[in-house]
Amino acid sequence: MVRRYLVTGGAGFIGSNFIRYVLAHEPDSTVTNLDALTYAGVKATIDELDAIGRHDFVLGDIRNTQLVDRLMADHDVVVHFAAESHVDRSIDGSSVFLESNVVGTGVLVEAAQRHNVERFIHVSTDEVYGSIDRGFALENAPLEPSSPYSASKAASDLVARSYAVTFDYPVIVTRCTNNYGPYQFPEKVIPLFVTNLLDGKRVPLYGDGRNERDWLHVEDHCSALHALVEQGELGEIYNIGANAQLSNIDLTRKILAAMGRDESWIERVPDRPGHDLRYAVDSSKIRALGWQPAHSFADQLKKTLKWYEAREDWWRPLREQR
Repeated sequence: MVRRYLVTGGAGFIGSNFIRYVLAHEPDSTVTNLDALTYAGVKATIDELDAIGRHDFVLGDIRNTQLVDRLMADHDVVVHFAAESHVDRSIDGSSVFLESNVVGTGVLVEAAQRHNVERFIHVSTDEVYGSIDRGFALENAPLEPSSPYSASKAASDLVARSYAVTFDYPVIVTRCTNNYGPYQFPEKVIPLFVTNLLDGKRVPLYGDGRNERDWLHVEDHCSALHALVEQGELGEIYNIGANAQLSNIDLTRKILAAMGRDESWIERVPDRPGHDLRYAVDSSKIRALGWQPAHSFADQLKKTLKWYEAREDWWRPLREQR
């Protein structure tokens, strides 16, 4: 099928990987990439996507109602990644998270509904469930976000879903676990640790390192989203996870071992406020559609580390901007 995608936040980590996935798996489809190129939007990534072809970049803000309305008319599918997304930054100042994540989502879904866009995929996070002491959160679990970031994402989920309930509009909400892979902004834990080590610096580990996350390779996330574009049930919420829980200290040890370092390279730093202990989701709903992760963490972590070792041209300018 030939589709015309509008992808928001396509200069970021997951969005740019999704665009690559679509262009590789739908040889006749096209992608319009709307991104404001804020702190995590990378122009070098846009240049690489342009080189592939069938990609049209539009510099703009999802809160710009006139721009969004103009773009929406010419597309079949919206996949909405654009968001302010770093917990620490949301603790330092929440207003931009509320504006971009909540108001921006409202602008997009209202325009999509008005123009009868066939499908709207709203990409969210497992952080909206808050810390899960044991077991796995189902899609109908209570939303108990702990940070301004996760609270803004929970609010944006509800805004998007309200259009399915009120207008019978074809919205799908997804909540994914931690992603890793190429093109991840170097303030996130895996690329931060890798690039620190490459620069001869120690790696900052919050608290005692017991905090646990489920790690999903970004290409597996992209394949899940693509499956939902093709066969997801409209109006539904889908968790996306690898069931590959790992504590932060164990993750750190794996990175150190892969890069030939010992634990003397760990710098213990005070825990951040509201740091959830454990995230874990039950992804049986999307797996019932036939999706499952294709990548093992052990293999892909090594490949991810090698990518950062080889692509200093991509991450070095981003670190120097900080």
